[in-house]
Amino acid sequence: MIIPEKNLMKLANGSDVRGVAMEGVADEPVTLTADAANVITSGFLEFLAQRTGKDKTELRVAVGRDSRLSGHDLKRAALKALTAAGAVTVDCSMASTPSMFMSTVFPETQMDGAIMITASHLPYNRNGLKFFTKDGGVEHEDILQILKHAARYPVLEGDRSKAQKYNLMERYCHHLRKKIREALGGENQPLKGMHIVVDAGNGAGGFFATQVLGRLGADTTGSIFLEPDGHFPNHIPNPENKQAMAAIRKAVLDNRADLGFIFDTDVDRMSAVLKNGKEISRNALIAMMAAILAPDYPGSTIITDSVTSDELTVFLEKDLGLHHLRYKRGYKNVIDECIRQNKAGVVSPLAIETSGHGALSENYYLDDGAYLAVKLLVAAARAKAKGRRLADLVAGLGEPAESREYRIKIQGEEDFRAYGEGVLKTFEERAAQRGIRIASPSYEGVRLVFADGWALLRMSLHDPNMPLNVESRKEGGVARIAAEVRTLLDGFASLDLSVFEQK
Repeated sequence: MIIPEKNLMKLANGSDVRGVAMEGVADEPVTLTADAANVITSGFLEFLAQRTGKDKTELRVAVGRDSRLSGHDLKRAALKALTAAGAVTVDCSMASTPSMFMSTVFPETQMDGAIMITASHLPYNRNGLKFFTKDGGVEHEDILQILKHAARYPVLEGDRSKAQKYNLMERYCHHLRKKIREALGGENQPLKGMHIVVDAGNGAGGFFATQVLGRLGADTTGSIFLEPDGHFPNHIPNPENKQAMAAIRKAVLDNRADLGFIFDTDVDRMSAVLKNGKEISRNALIAMMAAILAPDYPGSTIITDSVTSDELTVFLEKDLGLHHLRYKRGYKNVIDECIRQNKAGVVSPLAIETSGHGALSENYYLDDGAYLAVKLLVAAARAKAKGRRLADLVAGLGEPAESREYRIKIQGEEDFRAYGEGVLKTFEERAAQRGIRIASPSYEGVRLVFADGWALLRMSLHDPNMPLNVESRKEGGVARIAAEVRTLLDGFASLDLSVFEQK
């Protein structure tokens, strides 16, 4: 059976593949079937053969999954495709997304490519495939090429029993433990005396409590939702979710822990909570990581997405002596810009989104939530040894008085992206005519600067939406700024401006 290319192309989602993988939600028919995963895997193998110049039978490819209920079936389908082609196939069972990339790095594995079956923080009925080569995650253009290849393949029924089994997570955890031990003087249990809790959200991140923190001597009493459960019964495994952050904050305060970590489903994102209950997420996480890195990279450039606060810029540039480059949203966008800056001779140690995706140049530009946690852990242990607090690193970080995101739908436009670009052009022209200052350079959308705040209107990465982010340094400022922005959008019949009327 050949799956039509148009059906496969609908699964493209930025730099990975995503779709509905199981029934259970009304009006959401299954789009990512086991057969689709099978042919897409064949497409990736074709892509990998072309990229490396190797015969398919010479390629080494690893497959892992997170805790999603559909992960087993999709993994089996991928293994069948790989073994049918004669590739050296390695089944890593449950894993994290960063560990799957590291399978291309570790000398014991030396994979040519890796497939992670995950849909990050999306609902339980969704799933997807992320692809890695030795150069890192693939780009959007690569995904399109993989899907084009996939459309030429029938479903292959290889013998998945030929796949080798490998405990990748044990090797990956050894890697993390070694990093911590080396940074803290080589002791076997350098975290002894520290109480650290973890919220894995019933995803794949429970290993961090048991195989990293526990084996380094930390007390992890009070950690929550470590058991993998693809129903995600307790909260969405997403550090941007308010309920999720409230859960880890409660765990820290109830257990009087020194520090708390929360991961998304596949552990490529992380946020933290300090002993006093302060959340280290979004701007605060960026500030904390930059403060940790600043002594080793003085005067360097921190790459972030476009919706970071002015207060973060002030902290990075005035308090830390760094440079701040606001780039496009999308974790691959900020990572790719970080790579470009370094190749151009501009030292940039960190690319990080407000979503919690953070990649360090010292760690293969890999967005790895567990590695970010390692950096925070080392800083926390060093601070404690000196009688200081981790919070001291970001004591100078200000916060906006108010912030809000409005999502303005584009309705009835087949080419919604072209329509949105037209809106942005007119929006900028109207703002200039009124004498409103426009931030420059702007790598994404149009950012307007007001006396007490700012507004950024941009296109959504994938959907017919125009997100509008507004922040103000004064109470009531968001409403005032939003009202003025609203008038700049008059006359666009396909924009649903009723969002401005919602409380």
